[in-house]
Amino acid sequence: MPESGWGRDAATACSGFLRRHGLRLALLFGGMLLPLWGFLELADEVHEAEAIPFDEPLLRYAQSLAGERLDRVFLFFSRIGYEWGVVPVDIGLVLVLLALRRWRQGLFAAVATGGSALLNLATKRLFSRERPALWDSLAPETTYSFPSGHAMGSMTLALVLVLLAWPTRLRWWVVAAMLVFVPMVGMSRVYLGVHYPSDILAGWAAAALWTVGAYLLLRRGEGVGPGLR
Repeated sequence: MPESGWGRDAATACSGFLRRHGLRLALLFGGMLLPLWGFLELADEVHEAEAIPFDEPLLRYAQSLAGERLDRVFLFFSRIGYEWGVVPVDIGLVLVLLALRRWRQGLFAAVATGGSALLNLATKRLFSRERPALWDSLAPETTYSFPSGHAMGSMTLALVLVLLAWPTRLRWWVVAAMLVFVPMVGMSRVYLGVHYPSDILAGWAAAALWTVGAYLLLRRGEGVGPGLR
C-alpha cells in the first residue's frame, strides 16, 4: 500500500475513533486523571502537615473583604451549598428520576451523590485536618476540614446535572448556572474562614473524580450518549 494511502487510512481510523469515543476520553482525562493528580498532590501536602503556600494569604484576603453585604451573600451560598440546597436537591433528583422510571439515570444520581457524601466523611477522618482558626467565623464548624464537604457536594450535584442535561436543550443553561453556583459555594467557605482554599480544591477534585468515574462505569457497554438513557 502506498505510504500516502496508509496515512489517509490511519487518519480516517483515528478520526472515527475520536468521533465514537472522544467524549469518553475527554471525561477520562479532564474528569478523572487531572482531578486525581490534583487531589493526590494536595493530600500529600496535608498528610505531611506541610503549609500550602496559598492557603493563609487567600484566607487573609477574604477576611479583608468582610462586610455586612458580603456576609449575607456568602452565608446564603454556604447554606444552599449543603443542608438547605444540595442535600434536598440530591434526594429530590433521585426520587424524581425513579418516579419517571429512568432507572439508570436515577442509579447514577444516587451513586454519585450518596457515594460522594460517604467519601467525604471517610477522607475527613483519614486526614483529620483541623479547620482554620484565624478569626471567629460567622458560621463555625466542628468537623474536620479536608476535603470540603460543601465543595464536594456542590461539584458532585453540578456534574450530575450537567451530564444528565447534556443531551437536552437545557445543557448550556445548566452549565451556566453551575459555573456560578459551584465557585460561589466554594468561596463562601473560605470567606467564612471555615476552610482553607486547598480544602475547596481537593473537594472539587475528589467530586469530579468520583462522579465522572461513576458515570463512565454505569454507561459502560450501553452504547448510549451522555444522559444515561
